[in-house]
Amino acid sequence: MATRISIIVLITLLAYVCNTGAFPSKQLNCPEKCHCHYSRINWVTDCSKINLVSMPYKGLDTNVYVLYLNGNFLKEIQPFPANIKLRTLQLSENFLTKIHKTMFAGLRYLVDINLSSNLINYIDPQAFVDSAGLITLELQGNPLKQVEGPFLNSKSLLNLYLSNSHLTKLSPHFFAKIRGLNKLDISGNPLHIIEPGTFDPLTSLKHLILNNCNLTHISSVAFSSLGDLTILELAGNSLKSHVDWTLILGNLGRLEHLDLRQSGISNLPDNVFFKNKWLRSLVLAENELSFLDVATTLGHNLVNLDFLDLSYCHLKGPFFKDAFASATKLRTLILSGNDLSAEDLAVALSPLLKLVKLSLRDCGLTKLPANTFHKFTKLHELDISRNPLDNTFTALLSPLESLEHLDMGYSNVQRISKTSFSNMSALKTLILSGNKLKSQEFGLFQNLTRLEVLELNNCGLRRLNDIVFYDNFTYPNLKELRLSGNPLQIPEEGPILPPQLSGLRNLDMSKCNLSNLPVDAFTTTPNIGQLLLNDNNLKNDEEGSMKFLETLTRLEQLDLSFNNITAINRNKFGYSYQLMSLRLVGNPWKCDCYVVDMWRWGVMSEGYIDVLEDSKRLECNFDPKSSPINKAKLTRPGSELITWARYVGEANCPLRGQ
Repeated sequence: MATRISIIVLITLLAYVCNTGAFPSKQLNCPEKCHCHYSRINWVTDCSKINLVSMPYKGLDTNVYVLYLNGNFLKEIQPFPANIKLRTLQLSENFLTKIHKTMFAGLRYLVDINLSSNLINYIDPQAFVDSAGLITLELQGNPLKQVEGPFLNSKSLLNLYLSNSHLTKLSPHFFAKIRGLNKLDISGNPLHIIEPGTFDPLTSLKHLILNNCNLTHISSVAFSSLGDLTILELAGNSLKSHVDWTLILGNLGRLEHLDLRQSGISNLPDNVFFKNKWLRSLVLAENELSFLDVATTLGHNLVNLDFLDLSYCHLKGPFFKDAFASATKLRTLILSGNDLSAEDLAVALSPLLKLVKLSLRDCGLTKLPANTFHKFTKLHELDISRNPLDNTFTALLSPLESLEHLDMGYSNVQRISKTSFSNMSALKTLILSGNKLKSQEFGLFQNLTRLEVLELNNCGLRRLNDIVFYDNFTYPNLKELRLSGNPLQIPEEGPILPPQLSGLRNLDMSKCNLSNLPVDAFTTTPNIGQLLLNDNNLKNDEEGSMKFLETLTRLEQLDLSFNNITAINRNKFGYSYQLMSLRLVGNPWKCDCYVVDMWRWGVMSEGYIDVLEDSKRLECNFDPKSSPINKAKLTRPGSELITWARYVGEANCPLRGQ
């Protein structure tokens, strides 16, 4: 074993020598207040969010490969030290306004630079001439001014991010000096029109993102030079008319992914994808495709299609039996939000034997033919939620032995047969929310031993016990149980969940009309890390109340917001050693010294910084007769409700223990 470890160490050191020509010293230089460390043998200096107003060159080692300066107050970049070996430079969320040629001079090894979310309106086209190996430049979120000539001069640049940069027009010369681009993101700019020749220099481009650009027109030859393009995203535009999709897509013979979501498209010609034989992923969701002939437009042409999203396209008329006859490679099909005929749908789906994911959410379905799912032996995910299903539907699910995710939420189901899930031993996520499942058969989930997430929100449940979770089975993988919105009846004593759920990590019991929880409420589920009890009727922290927290030693997140608690003692959380988040807003807190004690513990003390979530929104009711506070303060009318922060600053409360 010792010999093997020595070999690994030697290989690691040799790799470093190959990259830097020197062995890593035990301690390289690090600027004051910055954090420095090795990552994959690269010396990383992190000076993010330390209120810098100038570059931290004092103490900066020239062997630094990665330098983080995000979230500071930098307005200028002073010249970098000579011979610095910087590869990655992060300068996002500062106050830079202009990028001059001298700013990054001498950075010969620079590969990636992030200048996003600054105030940059101008960039010198020669700003990165010294960085002959620059690959990625991020400029998203800057108010760039329009450029008439070339935007940048870089032969090596592959990835350029310009989203949300206030660009209204791209000149014919914009990309003239960055011809080697592989990925370009200019989404979120109000371009309106893509004119001819704009992208002509980008003959190597493979990924183009033009989402949310307010596009109303695209020239029919706009992409004529992009023969290598494999990914095109045009979602969120207004391409209702004057767009010849057949010509626009005609030269994109290598296209593999096309996203046209919510782009105002109302008509697609039958031969629109005739030359896109290699298209694997197509998103047409949220368009007005009422009369789309699925078989002619999609099925006959896109024989290599793997992913198809037709959700909320207002599809009308029946699916013909050969709608997907040629698209037999489909593994993901999303038809949500369309008014579909059950019989026609079942026939149309029958050729899709490779389906892994199927979404029929909100399709107006009440039932499906008996043999609908028999052929789908590879189906892992089924969403049938938001349909007015009848109770007999659940019997159709039994053939789905490979199913891992099932969503039947809000589907009018009132009774589920015990055999519905009997063959689903692979199921990991089950969503039954919004169905009035007041009574359930004995051992309903008895075979779901691999279940990880069970959602039963708003099901009218009053209790969960071994009637549902069969007592001869354990559920070691069940980590999340969602019970929000159920009128749960909690016993005065004893655990509220069966011991089969001992591995539970996340429990949601919000909006369950709870007024009290017994001391041993969670003794069978001691591993809970997240507990949501918000929007209930839990009352004052009296003697013995919330004693249930003592068993939850692994608790990390607790939500007690919007209950009826008026006071609380920090000692209640003394057993929750891992607590990182506590929400208390929305309770009728009474101003008293416990507020000061909780504030010091949850906000100010070094060991529990920011435990109190939304602390600025915490308020308490001030009563001048009983609330200890400095004289002559908070006596004016209307000052009964004050923030915790203000009360802490003005109250006459002794330090804890005095």
